[in-house]
This record gives sequence, C-alpha cells and structure tokens, in this order.
Amino acid sequence: MRYRKLSEYLKERYGERVQRIVIFGGFSCPNRDGTKGKGGCIYCDATGSGFTTLMNLPIREQVLRMKERFEKRGIKKFIAYFQAFSNTYAPTEELRKKYEEALVDDSIVQLSISTRPDLVPEEVLDLLEEFKKRVDVSVELGLQTVNYRTLKRINRGHTLAEFIDAAVRVKKRGFELVVHVILNLPWDDMEDVVETAKVLSALDVDGVKLHSLYVVEGTKLAEMYRKGEVKICSQEEYVERVITFLEYLSPKVVIHRLVADPPKEGTIFGNWGKSKIETINMIEKELERRDTYQGKKFDYLNW
Repeated sequence: MRYRKLSEYLKERYGERVQRIVIFGGFSCPNRDGTKGKGGCIYCDATGSGFTTLMNLPIREQVLRMKERFEKRGIKKFIAYFQAFSNTYAPTEELRKKYEEALVDDSIVQLSISTRPDLVPEEVLDLLEEFKKRVDVSVELGLQTVNYRTLKRINRGHTLAEFIDAAVRVKKRGFELVVHVILNLPWDDMEDVVETAKVLSALDVDGVKLHSLYVVEGTKLAEMYRKGEVKICSQEEYVERVITFLEYLSPKVVIHRLVADPPKEGTIFGNWGKSKIETINMIEKELERRDTYQGKKFDYLNW
C-alpha cells in the first residue's frame, strides 16, 4: 500500500467497516461573528462546510436518519462527526448536551469533533475526557498551512503557535488528532508543502485530511478569483504536491482524504471540473509509476 488509508485503519481498529455520520451542531465561528474577525476564512461558504448535513433537523434525528440509511448497506458501526463551523464554540454545558444527543446507541463507536486551534481550552478537553470513558474521541483541527503569512492572507484568525499549542495539549490528553491541510493555497510553494508534512510529523498527529482549494459563491475568495487576484494551480501540480507531502510525512499518519469534495451548488471552481475519484486515481497511479510511498523521505526526526 502506497499510503495509509483511513478505511483500512478503521477496519484494523474496529474489526469491520465504520461509517462517518456528518452532523450539523448549530455552531457558529468566532472568525465570523466578530469575536476574532468577520466573514470567516476567505474560502468558507455560508454553511461552514456543512452542506452535506441534514442541518434542519435536531442532532439526534440527524444521526438516526443517517444511521438507518447506512444500516441498509450492512454497516453496523459509526462515527458521530461534528463538522460544520467550530464545534467547541459554546459553553461546556451546551457542548455536553449536543455531544450527548449524537450518542444514540452503542453503534456509535467514536465521537469526532472538528474545530479551530484557538478553541480548545482545558475545560473543553476536560469535557471530552468525560466522553472518552464511553467512546473513542478524536479532535480535528483546521490548520491549512504552516506558512504563517499565508494564514494571514486567508484570514484564519489564528497563528501557527496557537495550532502547535492546541496539538500538543490534545495529544497529551490521549485523544486522536486529525489535522486539515489545503495543499495548493496560491501563496504557498513546495517548500511550504514539505514543511507542513514535517511539522505535522514532529507533532505526532494521528491523521491528516488533505484538501484541494475550491471556490464557492459568496466568499471573499470568489471575489478575488473573479478579479484575477488568485490563480489556482493545475491538477498536475496538485498531484505533485500531494505526492511530495506524502513522501515527507510519517508513515504512521492515517490519510483521511486526498482531495476536497466541493458542494454541488454554488461552486465556481472545484477540482478542475473533474470528479473527486479522478484526482485520487491520478495520485495513486503516479505513486505507482514513481514507485514512491508515504514516508519515503521521512528521515529528518530523531525518533
């Protein structure tokens, strides 16, 4: 195997296929409501990437409906995944209530919380430790890049130091840590790709979600794209960046995703007009052609 796939890792861990149920928790984001900034990250759409959820239903109902749908395919184990916006952005008692709603029965084997690096205070980690006594808990942090200048350009509203601090504290508590990265941000070059892989490996993260940058109506990025202020790299260059990233990444890290899955509506640019699987196939064929693999150049840490 050329890279460590999520599907295989979950089968190893739970003994069978596990399906992620994406949940809209009704959260906002401090980078949108004025606490940290307004408008959010330049690429963030109005749903906060929650466009695949049943967002108009209560949390418990969302889980039950999606679970029923997947159970018809023979799937028996599930991950309750709070995805949209910042899913730790509320008082702890409100968080406890929302997370509890998602644990509908014993088929939920993992609670997965996606949030910002600047929104994981100790009291939130204390709360997650309570849930860890009942189910596995993973924390997903949006980093996107280790280039701190690019973080400013995309209006992330947090620093690289804040990410490192959050990552260290999450790992110290024994939670599984997954990090989101956009590999083809227009202000990053291949050195940034390599350094991102190195930093994540040094932090001993458990998983990585790789995203290709897409452009959605109503975002600052859409405005910049139409004005010609940003240029998105070719599909071939994206494939090159993914392969380079994988080569420098620790072979222990689980790859949750290789390319983004843009919304079906409102997307101005997404995956070069190709399906997600086409880009995945390109990456896998190129890995094979070069006879390369995840961790091939992982020789820079004193482990």
